[in-house]
Amino acid sequence: MSKYILPVSVFGTVFGAAVLLKNHVTGGPCPSKATIKGKTVVITGANTGIGKETARELAKRGGRIIMGCRDMEKCETAAKEIRGKTLNPHVYACQLDLASVKSIREFAERIKQEEERVDVLINNAGVMRCPAGKTEDGFDMQFGVNHLGHFLLTNLLLDKLKESAPSRVINLASLAHIVGKIDFEDLNWEKKKFDTKQAYCQSKLANVLFTRELAKRLQGTGITVNAVHPGVVATELGRHTGLHQSQFSSSVLSSGGGSIPILYLSKSGNTTVMDIGF
Repeated sequence: MSKYILPVSVFGTVFGAAVLLKNHVTGGPCPSKATIKGKTVVITGANTGIGKETARELAKRGGRIIMGCRDMEKCETAAKEIRGKTLNPHVYACQLDLASVKSIREFAERIKQEEERVDVLINNAGVMRCPAGKTEDGFDMQFGVNHLGHFLLTNLLLDKLKESAPSRVINLASLAHIVGKIDFEDLNWEKKKFDTKQAYCQSKLANVLFTRELAKRLQGTGITVNAVHPGVVATELGRHTGLHQSQFSSSVLSSGGGSIPILYLSKSGNTTVMDIGF
């Protein structure tokens, strides 16, 4: 019997550590029961991952949800699923390719023409550590989609957000911004060897800098602006990395239907940690 003690102890320790880590990275359920009936929420990249779960939760709370996605087939399927599970008929799929300035302008114009108000803009869509590539307009793919696309969309919808105040803009950032550096002389990696990790970190730093400056400029308008670090969650965002390729890491890092820890970087520069349950 004694020969089994060590293996069992090791297994128990590893399993216990995995459970504790999972609980830490997924956080706890959100205690708020607030509803948002009558509010319109625009979410980019809402057909999968965090965006989809955000759309589902806010639809459950009564919001009018506009899902802006590049892949309309997946977006329509996700919207239909959310309508069915939440019994909220006001969930809509709209074409939006953040790698195309033309598509962004068309999407924004549609929102301005068809929607009476925009109470919340959630800039969620993004790509992470993808191979070198350019957007339709010649920008580095990660910088173009993660930052420039949302920068343009937000500015195009600012008047609608001001009309709907109090309103808010939420930019999905990442703690990766801490090691990011903005190379203003070569934003698109045309003069130096491409580094997929640094390209991602640069785009996330740009998200945070944009958030802080926009919050400063919008003081007194009724629009609040926050950057959010969503924690570590098993989504398709990590498909270009080995983050979720092993069964162990997938089990530990999966949100498991629990919640997504959120780090808000406030307009004053202070940080507040809170959990939004999904």
